[in-house]
Amino acid sequence: MPPPPTFDTRLASARMLTPSVRELTLAREDGAPFVFEAGQWVSLVLPLPSGEVRRSYSIASGPDGSPRFELAITHVQGGPGSSYLHELPVGAHLRIIGPQGFFTRAKGADAPALFIGTGTGVTPLRSMLLDAVRRGDGRALWLVFGVRREADMLYETELRALAAAHPSVRVEYTLSQPPAEWTGRRGYVQTHVRALYEELAARGEGAPHAYICGLERMVSSVRELLRKDMALPRELVHSERYD
Repeated sequence: MPPPPTFDTRLASARMLTPSVRELTLAREDGAPFVFEAGQWVSLVLPLPSGEVRRSYSIASGPDGSPRFELAITHVQGGPGSSYLHELPVGAHLRIIGPQGFFTRAKGADAPALFIGTGTGVTPLRSMLLDAVRRGDGRALWLVFGVRREADMLYETELRALAAAHPSVRVEYTLSQPPAEWTGRRGYVQTHVRALYEELAARGEGAPHAYICGLERMVSSVRELLRKDMALPRELVHSERYD
């Protein structure tokens, strides 16, 4: 396969999604559409004082034919790459390599999907959801998203509005460190996967595909549950980890 393309971008805007996650909206400097598949990632070429480094991030926005796309960057204490990106001013330039990756949902997929994510692992799942809704996908698309605290609930307002506007979309948050007044799901995301998958399968829309993204420990745990304990065939379970 040919190497992925390299192109230059400008930081068009930025905002804090949570106390530790900054969203960057990048725009191709040549104005050409940024063509990618929902779920893919890009590498950022960072000119750090210690030398050039590359950092990879999943694309958080859905493909829309525009030159712009979004990334969500967690600030890792002491991490030179994430520190650089959290301090990057609007208008700054970044070189991008991509898109890359095979963690994607087939166009025209006729099966329901259960999206399972933790932390910024929700970004490629958000991209898939936005893309499916834009294309008028009527199959059930359910997301279970695990975070520690309410303050860590990335894209909460947007995702809840998406679910309210589209009957096929369902969004469930689970908190591992919930406050006493929290009325939603509690505990790690993997404790809720079996029940949600079985409920989704019982709707009779076909065997659901599972898309898992997060840290290796969670991804491995959910894959083992789905593949070994629940005996799902390989082609129904898709995963990507970012550590």
